[in-house]
Amino acid sequence: MFEFLMTGSLILLVLSIFACLYRVWKGPSMPDRIQALDTIGITLVGGVAIFSVLLGTHAFLEVILIVGILSFIGTIAFARSLERGVVIERKRVD
Repeated sequence: MFEFLMTGSLILLVLSIFACLYRVWKGPSMPDRIQALDTIGITLVGGVAIFSVLLGTHAFLEVILIVGILSFIGTIAFARSLERGVVIERKRVD
C-alpha cells in the first residue's frame, strides 16, 4: 500500500511538472514564467525525495540539495534581471 501511494504521488508530481511547463511556455507574463520555473524546482525536489524513499537510500540527498540551491539561485537571478535588467552589477574602479 505504501509503494502504491508513493508511486501515485510521483505520478501527480510529474503531472504538476507538465502543467508548470505549459505555464512556462504559454505564460502571459515573465513573472508567471519565473514562478512556474520555481515551482518546477520545488516539485523536482519533492519528486527526488519520494524516489529516494521508494528506493530506500540516502544517495539522493545531495541531488536534492543541489537542485534546491540551483532553483533558488535561478529564481533570484531571473527576478533581478526582470527588475534591474542586469543580474550582476559591476562597479567601476577609478
